[in-house]
Amino acid sequence: MNSTSTTSQNLEVHDQKVLNWAKEIVENSSSPRLIQKEIINAVDRNAIWRGQECLNLLAPEAPTSPTVRQLLASEVGTRAAEGHIGPTQRWFSGTKYIDEIESLCVELLKKVFNCNYADHRLVASMIGNMTVYAALTKPGDNILTIAQPLGGHSSNRYDGPAGIRGLNIYDVPMDPIDLVVDIDEFAKVARQVKPTLVTLGASMTLFPFPLKEMSEIVSEWSGKIFFDGAHQLGLIGGGQFQDPLNEGACIMTGSAGKTFSGPQSGIIVWNDPTLTKPVCNTIFPALAATHQVNRVAALAASAAEFLAFGKEYMAQIVANSKALAKALHDRGITVLGAHKGFTETHQVIVDVKKFGGGLDVAHKLAKANIITNKNLIPSDKPEDWDYPSGLRIGTIEITRLGMKEAEMDIIADYIVRVLEDQEPVETVRKRVIDMRSGYQKILYCFD
Repeated sequence: MNSTSTTSQNLEVHDQKVLNWAKEIVENSSSPRLIQKEIINAVDRNAIWRGQECLNLLAPEAPTSPTVRQLLASEVGTRAAEGHIGPTQRWFSGTKYIDEIESLCVELLKKVFNCNYADHRLVASMIGNMTVYAALTKPGDNILTIAQPLGGHSSNRYDGPAGIRGLNIYDVPMDPIDLVVDIDEFAKVARQVKPTLVTLGASMTLFPFPLKEMSEIVSEWSGKIFFDGAHQLGLIGGGQFQDPLNEGACIMTGSAGKTFSGPQSGIIVWNDPTLTKPVCNTIFPALAATHQVNRVAALAASAAEFLAFGKEYMAQIVANSKALAKALHDRGITVLGAHKGFTETHQVIVDVKKFGGGLDVAHKLAKANIITNKNLIPSDKPEDWDYPSGLRIGTIEITRLGMKEAEMDIIADYIVRVLEDQEPVETVRKRVIDMRSGYQKILYCFD
């Protein structure tokens, strides 16, 4: 191996062991067709294990309906459609049916979120955050966002779009016990910093924000509230969370996956007509050109499903979260927010420091086919990112598979058996596979 290759290998950010496995297949296979077969095999292995045999408790994931999956593989996904909807605003001709697909998507999103404007072209929800920062701020502006140990997300910090925009980032004061904004401290900090924008975006999200009070404070200097509803978007549309646009936020972004349960991508909605040109002209041509029309069709289909089933689906998600949190708490597990009813969302946050921390616990549970993720909690420091004390649990997928409160008690029991070594992991894994075999159908859809 030459020196250049050695240097590149040493600088690799990915796990070298996994890359070496792939490299051996690529270099030693007798034909490209066999390499392609290995890709298909990996996809199939994931579909069987994660899709049929695991209890997926990841808060950022949701299974899509058969129709949505079919649309993601549709012919229209090979078509380009740069520009805004309409024949004179497209770069290409031949887009009349694509215009129909995209306009249906836009109008469905407006209806779901009861808003005046919506855009469908965000191929990732983080691009929505970049859109807001590009359209509503300029480099050097002050903003307030939530720090990561208290629930914030990197997209609103220095290592994400907010930092790339060149903004001065200050922390939204949070109560580490109640896990909500400390409104008195917020008033002091905000009046001192006078942020152009206050971003309420949390990947650890349990309770609503005091949006009206915050909006009144920042209005003193014409500041604005941006609600990053990546996780809560479906709950908002389903009436199970606060309504940010009607409580003081000028714009809201979110994931089309997660609680909304559509294709992984982004959604952005707003009411103020003066934001329409800066927002849409930032999306195109700056951040999205060919925006995957198959994904747009899948998003539109998801929105139609949401109109029919969203309220019932979202209500059960929250009910399941509360039931799972209580079941864990009753078994002696430290669950954040216990004094407030644990959660008002799809998430349950657990302190697992005494069991070895979030990384070890997540991997141990995965061996039992229970999928969760490590998570920073308020007692951690930002540098604890790789080895945090917390575990984040979500109830989206198990709810869409038809599980309800009774099943949450069973799942809590499985988790505790693993954490406290009450049973061998392999025994719990067999129990999980047996339980999961009875929940294979996607609900809350037309299929």
